Amino acid sequence: MSKPRPLLLAAAVSTLCVLASTVAGDVGKPLVTAITKDAATFLYSAPIIRNGQPSHQLVLDLSGPIIWSTCPTDHRTLECNSVACMRAHRFHPPGCPHTGYGKPDDDNPYRCKCTAHPHNPVCGDTVSGDVTRTALSANAADGRNPLRPVTFVAVTSCAPESLLAKLPVGSVGVAGLARSGLSFPAQVAGTQKVAKTFALCLPRAGTGVAIFGGGPLFLIPPERPAITDMLAGDTPLRTYRGSPGYFISANKGIAVNQAQVPLPDHSSLTIGLSSTIRYTELRRDVYRPFIRAFDQAMGQSARVTPPAAAAPFHLCYDSSKLSSTRLGYFVPQVHLMLDGGKNWTVFGGNSMAQVDRHTACFAFVEMKEGKTGYGDRAAPAVVIGGFQMEDNLVVFDEEKQQLGFSGLLTGRGFSCSNFNFTMPA
Repeated sequence: MSKPRPLLLAAAVSTLCVLASTVAGDVGKPLVTAITKDAATFLYSAPIIRNGQPSHQLVLDLSGPIIWSTCPTDHRTLECNSVACMRAHRFHPPGCPHTGYGKPDDDNPYRCKCTAHPHNPVCGDTVSGDVTRTALSANAADGRNPLRPVTFVAVTSCAPESLLAKLPVGSVGVAGLARSGLSFPAQVAGTQKVAKTFALCLPRAGTGVAIFGGGPLFLIPPERPAITDMLAGDTPLRTYRGSPGYFISANKGIAVNQAQVPLPDHSSLTIGLSSTIRYTELRRDVYRPFIRAFDQAMGQSARVTPPAAAAPFHLCYDSSKLSSTRLGYFVPQVHLMLDGGKNWTVFGGNSMAQVDRHTACFAFVEMKEGKTGYGDRAAPAVVIGGFQMEDNLVVFDEEKQQLGFSGLLTGRGFSCSNFNFTMPA
């Protein structure tokens, strides 16, 4: 099988040239890109080529409202009165004050140059950067294979190299995937005339896949039905405190092996999704009774004292005493009981992390105080992290305002690394 043909990022070019390079017949087709996971940071990225140089990448951020990257020195900047500039200021990162739409042009004092606020979701830094236009390319897809590259112009923000701190080596920026007018999915939908929806399949190992614009998605073996037809639920998307991220509600709380976890004064829990945190985080008042319920359901026979390598986990077990299945270790199931009547069920494959040869730990962590910018009690009750989303197809549908998910694919004989990136002859 040939290597994946990844998302491409090139220097800004004129709209006329870009449109000339776009295959007209591919307008209206979904776009597909590979997803890689960095072994050092556990962040997920779309591999790219910029200015003809390979081995670069944009980190995927479900909470990011814009696309940002380092820029060439001769980039052009949009004006403050443009529609794109106003969209760039629709959302601001936590703790970032509104500082106006731009700055004076050094060469023309009557012109205002638009600036945005690119944000590093890992280290938390935010800067001001010029808003420009960049030529992006991704492969059109029929759901089974990539077809051919399609190039389009996107509005992006520039950022200094210092903002790349703690991102994977080779990163040049962040592809925001959030619910905003300048996120990558929104700009694909607008330029390619496709649905405002995208599917994300984060890999446990190998290469995952993202497809933007709807349509079916088939994984190897090809004779099996489309994995998008096997979604476990369509759950309403919610808004939360002005954030552009994706949120859902668990109107019946959390259960462990079908037994509801007793939580104080919570009739409904707000749940966020994040591609930039490793393990699912729970607010302290939710986390403590949750791990107590799991520990009681597990019993004491396999419990061990967490080794040094287990941080930040609190519950660890002798993995030689745990049975293995296609869904991971046979341990109590975790159920997020969602609006719409569906459960997001976490099996052993997404709940237990192997920390050494003999030890597996319950891979949920306590949310750090003050990290959200909302105030501790106002923080979402749960933020689902990348580990819990791996090998689980998640579909974000802005048109229907719904979230769909497949559940752990290994139970059906699939994985997120099963997409066929071979170009048809």
